[in-house]
Amino acid sequence: MKKAIIGKKIGMTQVFDEAGNMIPVTVVEAGPCTVTAKKTVETDGYEAIQLGFMDIEERKVNKPDMGAFKKYGLAPKRHLKEFRLEDISGFNTGDTVACDIFAAGEKVDVTGISKGHGYSGVIKRWGAAILKMSHGTGPVHRHVGAMAANSDPSRVYKNKKMPGQYGNVKVTVQNLEIVKIDADKNLIAIKGAIPGAKGGIVFVRNTVKA
Repeated sequence: MKKAIIGKKIGMTQVFDEAGNMIPVTVVEAGPCTVTAKKTVETDGYEAIQLGFMDIEERKVNKPDMGAFKKYGLAPKRHLKEFRLEDISGFNTGDTVACDIFAAGEKVDVTGISKGHGYSGVIKRWGAAILKMSHGTGPVHRHVGAMAANSDPSRVYKNKKMPGQYGNVKVTVQNLEIVKIDADKNLIAIKGAIPGAKGGIVFVRNTVKA
């Protein structure tokens, strides 16, 4: 990847293009981020930059991280994320990365944590069918159904769709188009939906073409 930034999901809205077509967009507060560390092959065995997003009080930061911030005279940051960029020669510790590194029309990949729905049954989690509500079906209308494990194979197959934790996992949506950028307010309008709830932290990076 060539560029990336940390952002916060604000919510969804809509904009109109010059032809009057309505475009659904997700607004992301992208940056400003601070380069809090720079990894090199000589010192770390790989090349990457670490970005920090959103200020945080010193008393809420652990001592190792606080020591790294003080080493470079940086304000402590709440969210830290490493990005392995193709070229990090133009970045130095303490530099600011803003949303204007992207431009309207670019394609990006957005990574976030999907909304958590707690422990859910197969109807909600996998969209399984509900049994008949009459004719003696009994109190099993929303049950998972047969496990299909007879004397052979005498076990439940792996990846059987069953009840369990629904959501709250890392999700990446690829090839989303940037519709508009407001550099003054650090906002990026991305076409379509992105993972997570309002206020969730997301990572925006340029789409790598195969």
